[in-house]
Amino acid sequence: MQTGPSDPLDRTRPETFKEAILNRRMLICVFTGFTSGLPLYVLFQLVPGWLRTEGVGLAEIGFFALVQFPYAWKFVWSPVMDRFTLPFLGHRRGWMLVTQILLLVSIGVMGFIKPDLSIWTVAYLAAAVAFFSASQDIVLDAYRRELLPDVELGLGNAIHVQAYRFSGLVPGALGFILADHFPWHIVFTVIGAFMLVGIVLTLVIDEAIKDPTPPKTMRAAVIEPFREFIGRSGLAPALLVLAFLFLYKLGDNMVTALQSPFFIDVGFTLTQIGAISKTAGLIAANVGTIVGGLIMVKLSINRALWVFGVVQIVSILGFALLSVGGANPWLLGAVVAFEYLGVGLGGAALIAFMARTTNPAFAATQLALFTALASVPRVFANAVTGVIVEQVGWTNFFLLCTGLALPGMLLLFKVAPWREAGP
Repeated sequence: MQTGPSDPLDRTRPETFKEAILNRRMLICVFTGFTSGLPLYVLFQLVPGWLRTEGVGLAEIGFFALVQFPYAWKFVWSPVMDRFTLPFLGHRRGWMLVTQILLLVSIGVMGFIKPDLSIWTVAYLAAAVAFFSASQDIVLDAYRRELLPDVELGLGNAIHVQAYRFSGLVPGALGFILADHFPWHIVFTVIGAFMLVGIVLTLVIDEAIKDPTPPKTMRAAVIEPFREFIGRSGLAPALLVLAFLFLYKLGDNMVTALQSPFFIDVGFTLTQIGAISKTAGLIAANVGTIVGGLIMVKLSINRALWVFGVVQIVSILGFALLSVGGANPWLLGAVVAFEYLGVGLGGAALIAFMARTTNPAFAATQLALFTALASVPRVFANAVTGVIVEQVGWTNFFLLCTGLALPGMLLLFKVAPWREAGP
């Protein structure tokens, strides 16, 4: 299946809605989003819920976020994946296949470990899942940047992010429902098998660029991406962009860190968490994909960051409302639906901004740097969320997260002003 720039499409001219939606690139974005998001939601949703049901404390679960350290440092080894091509499937697809097979195996093995007997073994294996997942993200992000014309970055990344969030239904809904009826090792085996979606995708698509020209030396692979980014507009604007990437989703990342333990503490059953919250998320994600994606075809990335950022902040307050409303199934569905609709769109706009800021010649390393920096709050701030909750309670914690979401919005005045549609 031909998927690269040889498609008969001018990569800069405006597209009609039909051209933007009805092409193979959008379908590929669905599957890259699903296979990229699945392992992360295993770590974010299934593992915390599993540990909580096994009697592990909130503070320990919060510190477990440190195993996601590879997401914050993936730019360190991304030049290796830019520089070297494996002897099968091509420059990007070879790395895709290797990381996806390793994820399938490592997720499936996790459930055979008993947390109360060997919590450190769980931590080591979870760190391995994070490393393989971060490595897969490096190559999938680079592939998508090479695949999509500039005019499709908004819609393509909106679809990718919504499919990314849709993948959370597998560990977050199916996983919890299965856990009410089967042992945990069966649950993790079933969830790990969903990585076959990514493996099949890798085997049926073509390289986005037929004849890639990777860096000739490791020195070039390491230095040139950073030199080009800083030299493009100067050091000060570059630092503002990096600060924005760090802060834009800080509040949202902290909210989702302990989402599953929060639902359990409010009083919802595992089946309610799986059936109600994740079904509401599915509906909202689908609506967000259709409406938000179409909006981003015509709405500039700058304005999408403003609009979706405001919705993202308001959605955090919904969790504060749920924390005082108790185990109300209708409220749970409404809060989660709004979160999936609004916060997912904010993530789509942010990723589109990162892709637009990237030079396609250095896609893997620059995108790894940008996405890694955006994940730093998720990795480090989330490590202390359990301690914060135990000190201030769930309601005050969500109000704190709302306040922490504001600095990123203020930086939009500098890095993505409303009246400036272009880069």
